Amino acid sequence: MIERRSVDVELRWRASPLALSLASCAAVALAVALIGSRWQLVVFAAPLIGVLVSLRWQRPLPTAQVHAEPGLVRCFENERVRLEVWGNADDLTVEVADGAVLEVTRLPSGRLEIVASAPRWGRYPVTVRVHVTGKGGLLAGSPSAGSVTVAEMFVFPVAPAQSTALPRTELLDRLGTHLTRHVGRGVEYGGIRAYVPGDQLRTVNWPVSARRGSLHVTERLSERATDVVVLVDGYDQPPGPATEAAERTMRGAVQVVQSALRNGDRAGVVALGGHTRWLSADIGRRQFYRVLDAILGAGDGHETTPGTLAPRAAMPPGAVVVAFSTLLDTDFALALIDLCRRGHVVVAVDVLDGAPFEDLDDPLIARMWSMQRAFMYRDMRTIGVDVVGWSTDGTLDQVMGLVPRRRKRAAARR
Repeated sequence: MIERRSVDVELRWRASPLALSLASCAAVALAVALIGSRWQLVVFAAPLIGVLVSLRWQRPLPTAQVHAEPGLVRCFENERVRLEVWGNADDLTVEVADGAVLEVTRLPSGRLEIVASAPRWGRYPVTVRVHVTGKGGLLAGSPSAGSVTVAEMFVFPVAPAQSTALPRTELLDRLGTHLTRHVGRGVEYGGIRAYVPGDQLRTVNWPVSARRGSLHVTERLSERATDVVVLVDGYDQPPGPATEAAERTMRGAVQVVQSALRNGDRAGVVALGGHTRWLSADIGRRQFYRVLDAILGAGDGHETTPGTLAPRAAMPPGAVVVAFSTLLDTDFALALIDLCRRGHVVVAVDVLDGAPFEDLDDPLIARMWSMQRAFMYRDMRTIGVDVVGWSTDGTLDQVMGLVPRRRKRAAARR
């Protein structure tokens, strides 16, 4: 179902160019008639004044309403999308945020067909400048804010196709695709042992039993699944390399969710900063698009809650948390520590490449900054949060392979 969005435009009325021209001509004619004592010019100015005086008897001022179909557009980078805009106005001018490409075509029905695309992910509002005339063309109306946002285009990032490894830890006892060392129902060979009462006959290895003279069964390694929750740092960042890290944050979060859903795991997301947006873990292809909506704040399929900590409802018991952050905000670091205390395996990916300073020429300051970050990594690991750095030189799957193995806590702290 295509969602249509209608916006009532609050107009600010002023004298139109026609009214200004009539008033100017009438004023000049009256001034020349008064100075030059030429009564004929008064006759010339009388109709002009009559038109201006008739303003109070004209029809009431009209209202303006702009429609867009669909009102919310989702697409991936460099993908072309179409929408239509129309309204009861004399003139409509469509604009879009910088970075997007817009093609506007007027249809025979009077509607404006827009074909838009963007090379980079983000939110691109589609705005309209409205021009309305009233009172017989003597007044001109335009929006109070200059333009009206009639539609929104959310462009999702395209994540690399590489599979991202999860932190090596004990997985949930649930059927999945991750190979473990536990014996259970699977397809990978685990060993041969003697038959005990209760074993299924289909597990009997008949060639080995014939050679050894007694029944033996083949053990299989179990394949399990887990819950993955991606934590996104949405706090304000200083200018410089910290703003460039948003690119790695977004693409890394999408890549982790994409890899988890392909492996049959449940995936969810929590975006901290301002109002916390979160989506509970689930499986399926539709969950991937729900996660994208939650990260960019599109639609209303996600939950919103105040606070600086990850909501407990968004964190399934025993979930693996992968956080993407510059680790410059204290509130985000406290959220990671809180998740670690609850019993989750937490991995923080540091997406900051270099010091968050502009025009840093002193090598001593750069060296001190790198040492401070190394000390922070050590302190976070002591608490239980593994921190790995992700720079432009490597890929995310290589970085996640450096995470050490941790065992989940026996019970989460309350």
